Amino acid sequence: MVTTTVSPYLQENFAPVQKEIATHELVVIGELPADLSGMFVRNGPNPKFAPIGNHQWFDGDGMLHGVQIDNGKASYRNRYVQTRALKMEVKAGRSLWKGPTEPPNFDLPDNNLFGPFKNTANTALVWHGGRLLALWEGAEPYEIAVPNLETVGPYNYQGKLASRFTAHPKIDPETGEMMFYGYAVTSEPYLQYSVVSPQGELTKTVTIDIPAPVMMHDFAITENYTIFMYLPLTFSMERIMRGESAYLFESDVASRFGILTRHGDNSDIRWFEALSCYIFHTVNAYEVGEEIVLIASRMSGTTCLDIPTKFKDSNDDRPRLYRLRFNLRTGAVREEALDDVASDFPSLNPQRLGRQCRYAYTAKMATGQRPAFSFDGLLKYDFINNSSQVYELGGGRYGGEAVFVTRPNSNAEDDGWLITFVYDSTIQASELLVLNAQDLTAEPIARVLIPQRVPYGFHGIWIPEASLS
Repeated sequence: MVTTTVSPYLQENFAPVQKEIATHELVVIGELPADLSGMFVRNGPNPKFAPIGNHQWFDGDGMLHGVQIDNGKASYRNRYVQTRALKMEVKAGRSLWKGPTEPPNFDLPDNNLFGPFKNTANTALVWHGGRLLALWEGAEPYEIAVPNLETVGPYNYQGKLASRFTAHPKIDPETGEMMFYGYAVTSEPYLQYSVVSPQGELTKTVTIDIPAPVMMHDFAITENYTIFMYLPLTFSMERIMRGESAYLFESDVASRFGILTRHGDNSDIRWFEALSCYIFHTVNAYEVGEEIVLIASRMSGTTCLDIPTKFKDSNDDRPRLYRLRFNLRTGAVREEALDDVASDFPSLNPQRLGRQCRYAYTAKMATGQRPAFSFDGLLKYDFINNSSQVYELGGGRYGGEAVFVTRPNSNAEDDGWLITFVYDSTIQASELLVLNAQDLTAEPIARVLIPQRVPYGFHGIWIPEASLS
């Protein structure tokens, strides 16, 4: 059965756009900073054809929306990520694959290196080793040319890629190394961990032993360690073949956090047990004495995207900022809530990744009868003063993740800009919002009007002008 109107993730600004355009000389309200020069690109799901089955927001072909800024002027373009699967569906003139929470069709031809599910390349982006990669955590990445956003093709590190590639790799700002992992749900090994040199060479892949498949959407790094999150959002092929949800949050099972030295292997990992929870996104991690500190958007259970759960308290299934401390000497774990406001999709100054940071930014979740992951504001956290600021997008205006862009030659951690797409439902139009990251209470620095609607999406990236050229 083809579904086009039932899912909330096919309605309003979750609905896809079909036209790929390129427009120069966009209208700017306010003034773009003279030293803001580069390209903001955001990835997200955008189904090319009417989906098959129970459509969720995680489904849908990847579409990139890019705004290039130079000398106070801006241009826009959007492009589908031309995956193998999308090309097969274009040839067929219809959807062929269901989403990853439904039974796969093993009769379909392979569309990626790692299994029967559709590689949509729709979740995030990373710039490393002189390449822009579009990511989906169940398969290999796709290389994207800049600034035209055309698809170069699947990228496998000269044949060295041995695992799926997370949507959230981490780049050490001092060494330039990139760490990533791949988790599997249909066969062992369920977790593999890799390191890529600053030049883009995949130098190491090791297997990390975990007893069963789980959804492992994110991880964290410090200066010397890598932290994995083995959380009880479990996957079961038996459930999926019975027509039940592939995923189940098992609230009666503890969470486990694995910490290993960056260049270690399975023999070095130490596991720490904590209360049952789920974390889609980490903010940062760092070392303080004998402790590893992890800051993340944590929830006690999750019912988002219709994931069933044994968890009962629906008032606490929305992510809130938490700090977790893991003592490497005693094995003790401490958790503390940092805010009672629901938020997710965090960002920070990338130069502080893996090091103690003073500031972080999250997208504030909307209340009321809105689909999961609806955001109506942005939050700035000051971990030194234990304070926060909020920027409200305004009535009928919704957004998502804001990317932090460091001001050139800056010395202050928060000296820069926050950039995000915003949709105004009252006029059904989208814009690029540029805020002063040092003061969210101030008026926007600039609003760039986009010539067509930009659907809600996932994660973005800022590529400086020097990298574009």
